[in-house]
Amino acid sequence: MFEDISGRTALVTGASGGLGLHFARLLARQGANVLLAARRGDVLERACAEIAAAGGKAAPVILDVADAHSVAEVVGNLASDVDILVNNAGISVAKRALDLSEADWDDVIDTNLKGGFLMAQAVARRMQAAGLEGAIVNIASILGLRVAGNLAAYAASKAGTVQMTKALALEWARHGIRVNALCPGYIETDLNRDFFAGEDGQALIRRIPQRRLGQPTDLDGALLLLCSDAGRYITGAALAVDGGHLVSSL
Repeated sequence: MFEDISGRTALVTGASGGLGLHFARLLARQGANVLLAARRGDVLERACAEIAAAGGKAAPVILDVADAHSVAEVVGNLASDVDILVNNAGISVAKRALDLSEADWDDVIDTNLKGGFLMAQAVARRMQAAGLEGAIVNIASILGLRVAGNLAAYAASKAGTVQMTKALALEWARHGIRVNALCPGYIETDLNRDFFAGEDGQALIRRIPQRRLGQPTDLDGALLLLCSDAGRYITGAALAVDGGHLVSSL
C-alpha cells in the first residue's frame, strides 16, 4: 500500500531521538531516502550509521528549526528536493501557568509552532519551485485538541499547529502539497517511561479507554497513510492516534 514512498526523499526534524528517530527509521525501511534533522550532529551521525547498517539510506542535516536563517540556508541548499516533511521537532515545559516565565513561553512557541511553520514554508517553496507534489505531516498532539494541567504553552503551541495545518492545506492544495497533522496521545518513550511506571502515571493510563499507553509503532500506520499516496485525498486533517483518549468521559 505504501510502495510509492520508496525512492522519495523525506526530511524528519527532531530526529536525534524519540519519535523523530522512530519515524526516520520507519520511512527508511519503506525505502525512502531520509534526511535526519536536529541540532546535535554527533547524535545524527550515529543514527544515520544505524539506519545504513540496517539497509536504509540516511544523511544528517544540522539545523535549528526556530532560527529562520538556519532553516532558509539549510533547506535552500539541500542536495536533493524533499517531497515528504515530517515536522516533529518539539519541546515542552511542565509548569503551572502562574510560574511560566516569558522565556519558557517563547522557547515552546518558537520551537513547536514557529519552527514548524518555518520548516513547512521552506520545504513547500522548494516543492513548488521544482514542480513537485508532496506531503507535510505536522506532529501535533491530542493536547492541541483538549487540555491538561501545567502545560499551557505546549497546549497552545499544538492547538496553533493544528490550525496552521488547516490553513496551509487550504493554500497549498492547488500546488499538490498535502498538509496534515498527526495528533498522538500518550506514547511511551525513554523520557516518560519512569513517570508512567509510577502511581500518577498509572492513574493517567486508567483514564485511557484502551487502558494502555501507546507505543511508537502504534503511530506507524497513520504516519505512512499521511505521507503516501494511500492518503492522496487527505489534506487539512488532524488525525488522533490516542487509544480513545479524546472520547473519554470528563
